[in-house]
Order: sequence, then structure tokens, then C-alpha cells
Amino acid sequence: MTFHARGVASLLALGLLAAGGAHAEVSGSVALTSDYLFRGLSQTNEEPALQGGIDYTHDSGFYAGAWGSSISWLADSDPDVSSQVEIDLYLGYGGEFGGSGLGYDVGAIYYWYPGDYPPGFADPDTTEVYFGLGFGMFGAKYSYAVTDLFGLPDSDGSSNLDVTADWEFTPGWTLNAAVGKQWVSGYDGADYAFWKLGLSRAFENGFEIAAAFNDNDLIGPDETFTFAVAKSF
Repeated sequence: MTFHARGVASLLALGLLAAGGAHAEVSGSVALTSDYLFRGLSQTNEEPALQGGIDYTHDSGFYAGAWGSSISWLADSDPDVSSQVEIDLYLGYGGEFGGSGLGYDVGAIYYWYPGDYPPGFADPDTTEVYFGLGFGMFGAKYSYAVTDLFGLPDSDGSSNLDVTADWEFTPGWTLNAAVGKQWVSGYDGADYAFWKLGLSRAFENGFEIAAAFNDNDLIGPDETFTFAVAKSF
């Protein structure tokens, strides 16, 4: 299970298939986090968020899922916006290049923000396609927006690259590191980088806790410490 919003099923499928343990299964998780960060930016104005998702992974490599989180960034930008939730719908395919141990993952994700919006408010719903690679503790994922990016007019073609490393240095304890770059098409100076360093502890009963330090290179006080607790089922 993970504490971030997007790509939950894709990362799960990639890990299962690359490990040679692919099988059909339905899984899910619920989580409470002190702040919902997406690509280094708070989606809840640095307030807690309740999150949950469900995933189906088939032994052929195909998967599909849905994930949701409470948010506030849309209502914060305009009090006439009623949307307080994000729902991500995704599907894809994951596998391994021969017996190399190098896994791949390709798919699409739709970020949906249901609610009422005032006239003229830019539609924040976004669709991205993505491709990922994973080998051992390392992973990389490239995402490309085929629509405008979260309500920014004429920003289709924006892209993002995430590189991660998750080192389980002793059973149940994992050091989590990530760095990413968001490119915003059509907006000079809007590109930015972000990173994270954290520690997580998984328990045999399906509970997990995680703490992380997060930052980005945007102007302003962006350093954020987050704590989350989750239950997988």
C-alpha cells in the first residue's frame, strides 16, 4: 500500500509481476495522512486527508483500480466551488522483460473532481498516460497529460518524471526516497522539482505507518513533514 494519490495499482502490479508472483487479486487500503501532497504540493492546505482505494490485478498483467482522497485546493481557490474530493480511475498493464528482473508498466489515469463549479471556472479534471520501469528497490515513472493539467488553460502536453528508491533495510522497515520534476506546458517559469525522504514501518496485520520530509524548489516555505497511518486489506 502507498500513501500518495496516483499510480497505486500500477506500482502494486509492477512489484508483483517483477517479483514473479503475479496472480489475480483484489486489494485495497484506507489511510489518514497529516497532509496530502501530490508532486510536492499540498492538496489540503497542509491539513489532514482521509484516503482509500481498491485495486484489481489480473495474472495476465492487466490491472484497474480507483483511489480517492479528501481535498481542499479547489474550494480554497474559489468559495463557490463545492468539490472536496478527488477520485482517480486507472487501468494498465505491467510485466517483465524476459527474466531480467526489469519490470515495466504502462497505463492511463483519470483525475476526477466531482462537484459544482461557478460559470467560467476551468475544468480541473485531467487525463494522463504513463510508463514506468522498476528494478529491485528502484523505480521510475513518466506521465504525460493528454488534457489540460488540473485546470490550467492550454497546458496539455505537460509531463512529470518521478524516480524512487525504497530500501527495506530490515524486515518491515523501509527507507523511502523520491525526486521528481513537473514540466508545465505553455507556462514559462512554472516548471519545478520536488523531493522526499521518509521512513515507513509495515506490520503483519496490514497496518503501516510512515513519516517523511518533503520539499520543492518553488519560492516560499515549502518544507513539509508528513505522518500517515494506513491499513491494507
